[in-house]
Amino acid sequence: IEVKYKGDIIGEYFADIVVEDQVILELKAIDSLQKIHEAQLLNYLKATVYKICLLVNFTYPKAEIKRFVL
Repeated sequence: IEVKYKGDIIGEYFADIVVEDQVILELKAIDSLQKIHEAQLLNYLKATVYKICLLVNFTYPKAEIKRFVL
């Protein structure tokens, strides 16, 4: 995914999964989600053309899912 700033390409981001060229899935396997993980996703949304991102944390006993919309 090209990352743009003021219309110029400044880098690339390799998403965990992109669904139907519309939704970014960011997968984690950590004890608990932190604010830094949420900030990371918001930055991805601001720097790309995508407007929806799901943060999925695979923890025991069930997965935690957070949805972000820009």
